[in-house]
Amino acid sequence: MNPNAPFRKGATTPFQARRRWLTALAAGAGAAALAGCDRLVHDERVDATLRSAEKLTFASQRLLLAQQPLAREYGERDLSPVFRSNGSSRPETAEYDALLRSNFADYRLRVDGLVERPQSLSLAALKALRTRVQITRHDCVEGWSAIGKWQGVPLAQVLDLAGLRPGARYVIFHCADELVKTADGSGRYYESIDLLDAYHPQTLLAYGMNGKDLPVAHGAPLRLRIERQLGYKQAKYVTRIEVADAFAQLGGGKGGFWEDRGYEWYAGI
Repeated sequence: MNPNAPFRKGATTPFQARRRWLTALAAGAGAAALAGCDRLVHDERVDATLRSAEKLTFASQRLLLAQQPLAREYGERDLSPVFRSNGSSRPETAEYDALLRSNFADYRLRVDGLVERPQSLSLAALKALRTRVQITRHDCVEGWSAIGKWQGVPLAQVLDLAGLRPGARYVIFHCADELVKTADGSGRYYESIDLLDAYHPQTLLAYGMNGKDLPVAHGAPLRLRIERQLGYKQAKYVTRIEVADAFAQLGGGKGGFWEDRGYEWYAGI
């Protein structure tokens, strides 16, 4: 996708076109709605084909994006009048309810794993760090897009505050929302990105949207914005950032909640 191309309502992203074409090649594939995103019914042939396509996409985009080009940014007049919330719209836990009642005064972002200086950062501490504001387009795998204004702290600044240890390769985001109720807690949302995307200048831990505090439906008090990937990578309700050398030990081992259910780990656009 050309990031400088004008937005056309209902336009199909390359990711969607590729997935539709590949899915049509194999029998036994289907789609089902779950928490605002569709998912493929598992089929080993479809999964294998998608993994091959993902490797090709990842390699080609990494070659093109090695110099960290910026995603297109827009002006105030381009803001979408309606910006749907993707995924869950509120964590249904007693812990989150308590944070909400205190206006997130007791919120803490843990930063740990392969870091020299583990952190526990309040929302006030995050807001005291260097701020970045950007107006960008959110593209959902379902096919809709919207333009919003995000304010937050660059993820790179938080990682530098903690200091990466040798062997660090991935940044994992643990979240408060639980999309599937399970006894072992595996329904909690999580996502991961590599260090190239983590240190991209537009990768934010956003605490503001459209000039106001981040709304609950959009991930309050803190969500990820990684502007060169699809919406399901934009983890909401972030409570912990873990720096790791791998993510195979988490969830289903594919790097994210939706990745464990058939989506691609690298969702570049």
